[in-house]
Amino acid sequence: MKLSQFQFALPKDRVATEPPRWRDECKLMVLHKDTGEIEHRIFKDIIDYFGKGDTFVLNDTKVFPARLSGNKEKTGAEIEVFLLRELNREQRLWDVVVDPARKIRIGNKLYFGEDESLVAEVIDNTTSRGRTLRFLYDGKYEEFKETLFSLGEPPVPRWVKDKVTKEDRENFQTIFAKNEGAVSAPAAGLHFSRELFNRMILADIDKTFITVHMGIGHFRKVDVEDLSKHKMDSERLIISPESAAKINQTKRSGHKVVAIGATVMRGLETYVTTNDEVNPYDGWTNKFIFPPYRFAIPSAIVSNFHMPCSTMLMSVAAFGGFEKVMNAYKVALEEGYKFGPYGDAMLIL
Repeated sequence: MKLSQFQFALPKDRVATEPPRWRDECKLMVLHKDTGEIEHRIFKDIIDYFGKGDTFVLNDTKVFPARLSGNKEKTGAEIEVFLLRELNREQRLWDVVVDPARKIRIGNKLYFGEDESLVAEVIDNTTSRGRTLRFLYDGKYEEFKETLFSLGEPPVPRWVKDKVTKEDRENFQTIFAKNEGAVSAPAAGLHFSRELFNRMILADIDKTFITVHMGIGHFRKVDVEDLSKHKMDSERLIISPESAAKINQTKRSGHKVVAIGATVMRGLETYVTTNDEVNPYDGWTNKFIFPPYRFAIPSAIVSNFHMPCSTMLMSVAAFGGFEKVMNAYKVALEEGYKFGPYGDAMLIL
């Protein structure tokens, strides 16, 4: 398939800048992929489509405050540093993206905080925008981490909102976030509330968790028309033996496995056995799913409404069928659905 096939006009005001007041009360579009039928519901109605023995698979990654504002030594030029991942705990090394990149060279020092309490030195230029920073901090690791994160802000994408607020620290995090390491929230998981989890228990609907530390690769612009030539950034993936066993038992019993989000769908499909079961895994995935694709694990998926030409839209279209998903997006625009991580959700059955 071609990149241009996933283009559509998305007015700026259709991107949600704030989440709904109650997590589980956003709009929910239900797409039946076999028939193309579309229903319009509220997210908390999702349990109406599932029953005893079905299992929801959620991503328990935890977003950290990855965006820092600083200044370059001598010139004082403003610089934005986006933390991607920690490379070395003892040496305080981090893989980062800087903006504007052209102003930063190896050996430059960057200062963060009103009192310039945190200093970093650029020690490597890995790509045109990527850098490796060494934070110059002599205290204990826990103190360094606390200082670093106190200076950062939640990495809500700029195309969602320009100004991040203190409420975003809670809003841009699932209620079940556990394992720190993501620079973006698993958006489909944001809709789950404690009340909804309690209702799932009453309906005998199971849940289990995997960890996919979302990077910024999902939001990078795809710059090739031929999708088979696009290379995804790698993300850390952890599927415990317990979660794998739960998912496989659900499948063997003839019940539904529901992937909550494109990242979960990607994680479940990364290392599949010859008899279409999930392998326990602790490593990295750079799997890119786009149509046509035969899914082995999920029988249903939940996803937010994604940006034009995004890899997440491509993954959703691979599951629901290209024509049916693109038609559903057309209907979403006509019916006032909101797009982006704070927007509404789609269930594909």
